[in-house]
Amino acid sequence: MAKLRGVCIGSGYFSAFHYDAWSRIPDVEIVAFSTLDRSTIEKVKSEYHIPSFYEDYREMLEKERPDFVDIITPPETHEEMCRFAASLGVDMICQKPLTPSYATSEQLVNQIECKARLIVHENFRFQPWHRQIKTLLSDGTIGRLHQLYFHSRMGDGWGPDAYLSRQPYFREYERLLIYETGVHFIDVFRYHAGEVESAYALLKRLNPVIKGEDSGLMILEMRDGATAIWDANRYNESNHPKKRFTFGAYTVEGENGTIRLYSDGRITVQLLGEPEQDHSYELTDRGFAGDCCFQFQKHAVHALTTGTQAETEGIVYLNNLRVQEAVYESAAKKTRVKL
Repeated sequence: MAKLRGVCIGSGYFSAFHYDAWSRIPDVEIVAFSTLDRSTIEKVKSEYHIPSFYEDYREMLEKERPDFVDIITPPETHEEMCRFAASLGVDMICQKPLTPSYATSEQLVNQIECKARLIVHENFRFQPWHRQIKTLLSDGTIGRLHQLYFHSRMGDGWGPDAYLSRQPYFREYERLLIYETGVHFIDVFRYHAGEVESAYALLKRLNPVIKGEDSGLMILEMRDGATAIWDANRYNESNHPKKRFTFGAYTVEGENGTIRLYSDGRITVQLLGEPEQDHSYELTDRGFAGDCCFQFQKHAVHALTTGTQAETEGIVYLNNLRVQEAVYESAAKKTRVKL
């Protein structure tokens, strides 16, 4: 079976996780890349053995005619890039946030759906602990769900130089915590507990040097009766040395007991009336957050080669963005918002 021919756009901080993952997937050959950051060109070419570089991503897509393009650029560039790729019939894997607004994301997905496939690079549900928790829930380990609670303190957003070392554009986002990070947890909650019925949120800004919110409490009522809570800020620090490994601690409670995820990736199960027990599963510390980019990208390749729907296909991913909009509406109106 011939390898899928791919190209990439972007060479910023997070792109290294993408390039590394592609280099380890034998069914894929990245044949070219494009970036506006000329200082990274030689590093990308040599480290990941990519033969061709283009200054203009349009020229790259027109000349290479790849099977897919991996778009690893800021969200304000995504709509134009996706539309151009779709006009050539090139399938897309696009980083989240998909576009800066729900309206443009919905319009984009609906208008290009008949021309090419769009899969959103949403990788948190592919973190090994969340896959394992999903298996435990599907097996009925703790029965009907009562509550899901995730506590996150990322500690990368305090002080006058907040975000400058990795992703400085975060400082200019009018929406930050939910738009950039909380949407991951909306997806995880949907993955574990089904669709969302209503949202309530309290959002605020702790660091005055940024424009958007960096602290919040997001409460989602799920259709099947469970409550999902994300208690987060990017200002205060976790006491775990790897703040961006699991991104916090997670407790999932059900009618028969509790599943816990700790900051080091350890999972335990405590059935009612019994002691807490460690749950063994395969865990890696390679790449980003348990090598979730690698796992997501393998999943995307399988979907592209078999024609099956990806878990984060564009039309499906809009469900996350609907919830995200409800969260911001709730915070603005200070009331519960039904979906």
